[in-house]
Amino acid sequence: MARHPELLIPASSLEVLKTAVVFGADAVYIGGEAFGLRAKAKNFSMEDMKEGIAFAHAHDVKVYVTANILAHNEDLQGIRQYFEELKEIKPDALIIADPGVFEIAREVCPEIERHISTQANNTNYGTYNFWYKQGASRVVSARELSMEELKELRAHIPEDLEIETFIHGAMCISYSGRCLLSNYFTGRDANRGACTHPCRWKYAVVEETRPGEYMPVYENERGTYIFNSKDLCMIEHISELIDAGIDSLKIEGRMKTALYVATVARTYRKALDDYQLDAELYKKNMPWYLEQISNCTYRQFTTGFFFGKPDDNTQIYDSNTYVKEYTYLGIVGETKDGLYRIEQRNKFSVGEVIEIMKPDGQNIKVTVNRIVNEEGEEQESAPHPKQVLYVDLEGKAEKYDILRRAEERES
Repeated sequence: MARHPELLIPASSLEVLKTAVVFGADAVYIGGEAFGLRAKAKNFSMEDMKEGIAFAHAHDVKVYVTANILAHNEDLQGIRQYFEELKEIKPDALIIADPGVFEIAREVCPEIERHISTQANNTNYGTYNFWYKQGASRVVSARELSMEELKELRAHIPEDLEIETFIHGAMCISYSGRCLLSNYFTGRDANRGACTHPCRWKYAVVEETRPGEYMPVYENERGTYIFNSKDLCMIEHISELIDAGIDSLKIEGRMKTALYVATVARTYRKALDDYQLDAELYKKNMPWYLEQISNCTYRQFTTGFFFGKPDDNTQIYDSNTYVKEYTYLGIVGETKDGLYRIEQRNKFSVGEVIEIMKPDGQNIKVTVNRIVNEEGEEQESAPHPKQVLYVDLEGKAEKYDILRRAEERES
């Protein structure tokens, strides 16, 4: 059957969840304050989770909660209590990696769907069928699968068992989350949510008989990041993903800003909608998708394992040596006396030209005419992060629009 895949977007906070919903997500995944694999993400209190789920459901968007740590004995009692609380606020699914945690969820809140996290390393249809028999409604594929493997997998599992696949974002250098660097260097366990991302650090080689003599490892002109994978981007391959029978197209990034989430959600939303309307329209708009998507990341792009094992020649394409980057200024809130309320995220000044980024794909350049603080005092600039301000813009903004500023950069 022809599948209409869901666009699944990450959210690090209530603000980012609302942005994801408004900018085109079909579903959002979030973490609570415990038992997820992003301990350093801001994450959601129960109150925020409740509000976020209500907001998403009012917009016909689903919310999945990650509980994908590989649990130790001392975690189990807390997980049981956590699921008792989640039972009351009714997320649409729990994302779980550990069989023990899965059992607790099945027992405590059987009415909430259970999805199997990529952390469980789901690489074959036998694994999918195993989890289906346990009561899982969806399995997230390992990132190491090719498009051919996904197609074969789809052909060997029940029609109503859903496949979720990562299609955009940071790639783990190890086998999906099995890296021991963080634990070894810092004592912080990646599989319990505390990864310090040492794969992004700079390294040099030392020869045993010459201690203290550091030989650099050259990868490219940007530095010696020998473990630092390029970012996954499948915007050019929507047709193949649909053809393979994927049910949910997942964006990585529960540590990302509202600007990143808005950019990626809006671009993939348009690409998916265009493709399902007309494959030729999708091809015609490809330059726009690529331009938009390159606004929100520093690393070059790769298609990961989808078309064979990664190597320099077949799998990495250098379509974006970035010239421009955008600085996130804030999200438009309520309007008061013709001024837009924002919680400032980066400095901007009266007289500056900034952009209003809209969910429908428009980016409108506007001048900042006035900045007023909560006491009604005029300000020449907005230098204090998280300060609540009211701004007069030369142009119309709507609630939840993103304000950003283009930065010219050397390529």
